[in-house]
Amino acid sequence: MPLRTAGPIAPSAAERARLKAMAYGHRTEHRLRVRAQVVLHAARGCSNARVAQETGLRLDTVRRWRGRFAEQGLPGLKDRQRCGRPPVFTPLQVAEVKALACRLPAESGVPLLRWSCPELAYEATRRGVAALVSASTVRRWLADDALKPGQRRSWIFITDPDFRAKAQRALDLYARTWQGTPLDADECVISADEKTSIQARCRCHPTPAPGQARAMRVNLTDGRGGALVHLAAYDVHAAKVYGRCEKTTGIDPFMNLVTQVMAREP
Repeated sequence: MPLRTAGPIAPSAAERARLKAMAYGHRTEHRLRVRAQVVLHAARGCSNARVAQETGLRLDTVRRWRGRFAEQGLPGLKDRQRCGRPPVFTPLQVAEVKALACRLPAESGVPLLRWSCPELAYEATRRGVAALVSASTVRRWLADDALKPGQRRSWIFITDPDFRAKAQRALDLYARTWQGTPLDADECVISADEKTSIQARCRCHPTPAPGQARAMRVNLTDGRGGALVHLAAYDVHAAKVYGRCEKTTGIDPFMNLVTQVMAREP
C-alpha cells in the first residue's frame, strides 16, 4: 500500500506572523510553541520526517498538528475540548451557595460579621445544600462570578408588583423566544439606551511624541465643546453595538438611532 504524502502548508502573511510570535515568544506555552514550530517547518517544504528530526517529536505527532493546521488553521493548534470528569455539584447547588454568600451571616444565626469560605462550606453542609463541599470549591465558585461578600455589599428593593412578568419577557427575548414561540433566524433582539451629559472635550494643544532626550509633553488644558448624548443599540445575540451622538434627547434623536439600526441587515 503506498504511503500518503503530506500536503503542502501555505499560511497567509497574518498567520505566518502569528506563528512566529507563538514559536519564538517568551510567554508562549511550550506545547503551543512546539506546534507552531512544526507548522513553520512544514511551510518551508520540509517533510514530516525532517520536521520530526528538527523538533525532536514523534512522526505521528508532527503528522497530527500538520494535518490540523491544514484543515482548521490556527484554531486547530489548540487542544480540543475534553469532556472531563462529570460534575459533582449541580448548578442549583452552586447557585444556592452563591446566594448564601450574598446574605449576612446574622440572617442564618451565625455569630459572624462576614462570611469566610470555610464558614460558607460548613453552613452549606449544615443546611443540606451539599453532602460535603470544601472551602477551596466554594472559593472557586465565588471567583467565577467575582463575588467578594466580605468586601462589598449591594442590594436593590424591587417595588414593581409586575416585575416578574416584565422580567420574563426580557429573559425570553434573550433566549430567542417570544410568547412561547422561538424567533426565526432572520429576527434579532436589540437593546437600546442612552447616556446623557457627556462632556465633549479635546486638547487645546497637540501632544508631541517622545524623542531622544525629550520626554512626552502633555498639555492639560481642555477645550470644552458642550454636553452630548450618546445613544447606543446592542444586538444581544450578534454582540454588535450601534452608536451615535446627539446634542439633545427626545424622540427625534432616538428615531435617528432606529433608522441607523434598521438600515443595516442583521
